[in-house]
Amino acid sequence: MKGVILAGGTATRLDPLTRVTNKHLLPVYDRPMIFYPIDTLRGMGIREVMIILGGKGIGDIVELLADGADHGLDLTYRYQSGPLGIAHAISLARDFVAEDPFCVVLGDNILRGPGLADVAAAFAECEHGAGTLLHRVPDPERFGVAELDDRGMLVGFEEKPAIPKSDLIPIGVYFLRPEAFGVIAGLVPSRRGEFEITDVLNHYVRQGGLFWRHWEGHWSDAGTISSLHTAGLLAAGASA
Repeated sequence: MKGVILAGGTATRLDPLTRVTNKHLLPVYDRPMIFYPIDTLRGMGIREVMIILGGKGIGDIVELLADGADHGLDLTYRYQSGPLGIAHAISLARDFVAEDPFCVVLGDNILRGPGLADVAAAFAECEHGAGTLLHRVPDPERFGVAELDDRGMLVGFEEKPAIPKSDLIPIGVYFLRPEAFGVIAGLVPSRRGEFEITDVLNHYVRQGGLFWRHWEGHWSDAGTISSLHTAGLLAAGASA
């Protein structure tokens, strides 16, 4: 399995911190933010990783990480020219992925807890074309939100709804097979003008082919001032 880290975007919700640097270089406790998704992939046993870059300071990220040898990785890079959405960013990794299953991690997501390697192994062995981790959050309206029926069966996702149908969200870890690039190629932009990962997940839900697990460990994104603070506390607790 290969890995893809998405480290683009404009990070307007972190202004003014991101006026002069890429948000993925901001400190989360004692390390740059970008180190945490690297840890997530390494925890799954993944060593071949592409980082999709965008926004300010991308050269600083390359200078920091270089070829990945310091992290035990083989790193390559690709540039996303604008904020066209998660699914579009994933599409840029098509040549890198080739015929392998792969795991996508959002660059501002911090996970702590056991079981990542087991989840990755379960996806690699299943027949589903895509997978994700669901986690309960107090503010689901900031994210794509999962909808479950009365039997607890997943029936779909809605991107940043005004009135969420649950408090379960797909956190920024997605398992995909190369066939997903064909799904992405058939997407149309959302009302936000972006190619949404929720549309990819919904495709697989409709086909009955979405693998998912509840993430029972700790999780935070770091995409706002408040959540950046929360992520730092999470990272500090894990390091204590």
